Amino acid sequence: MSQQLPPKSRPSLLRTFKAVAWSFFGVRKDSELARDMAQLTPFHVIAVGLICCLILVAGLMGLVHWVVAK
Repeated sequence: MSQQLPPKSRPSLLRTFKAVAWSFFGVRKDSELARDMAQLTPFHVIAVGLICCLILVAGLMGLVHWVVAK
């Protein structure tokens, strides 16, 4: 008889944001990385990464404008 694999769970948006945030920080457990690799899709990770990158750049630009204005 063939073994059935457990169904692949749907990636959640919160889990994707969490994985990208830890990647920006640069710290990740191997077990969490393996779980993310099994559950998250590359398209979602890239899209969330780009959004987070834009938010980071906009925040830094806003901070620089605020500091220079004073």
